[in-house]
Parts: sequence; structure tokens; C-alpha cells
Amino acid sequence: MAEDRLRTPDIDELLEALLSLDDPEQAYAFLQDLCTIREIQDMAQRYHVARMLAAGEHYSSIQEATGASATTISRVSKALNYGADGYRSVLDRLDPTQGA
Repeated sequence: MAEDRLRTPDIDELLEALLSLDDPEQAYAFLQDLCTIREIQDMAQRYHVARMLAAGEHYSSIQEATGASATTISRVSKALNYGADGYRSVLDRLDPTQGA
């Protein structure tokens, strides 16, 4: 099961480290040390796509606004609708009007 591969001691430690950050500057510094700039940009793009999908935007406008490929938009849509509710949880928390 994919969830079993995700839940490892190393990933538990990574999550603990992320949750220990106090402010955006610490988060920027940690992400910059942990990931490549491209990886951070890709994650930010996927989150932007999720926000737009949750707001009811169409694929073509999402592609134009974010530069995301149709494949990326489709994968985010699948996660948003049939995933582990990670996107929904964050969207509900940060913008309750878009998370529903």
C-alpha cells in the first residue's frame, strides 16, 4: 500500500521538522536547504493548481495562469478529488470559501 511506503521513520522526522518551524523565514530557509529551487517551484505550482481547481477554474485557464501541463493539472485534480484530503485540509484551513 502506498501509504505504508510513505509512513517511514525518516518521513516522520521530516514532518516533525516541518512542524517545528515558527515562521515563514524559517520555512524558506529549511525548504531552500532541503529542496532544489525547481522542486519548491513545482510544489508551489501544484498548490496553485489545487487552489484554482477548488475555485472551479477550467483546465485551460489554469494552464494559462500557472504554466502547468495538462498532466500536472489532472494529477492534482485526482488528488484533490480522490486523494488523502491533504489539499482539502489546507484549503479549508487557509481559505474556507475554496476548500468545499
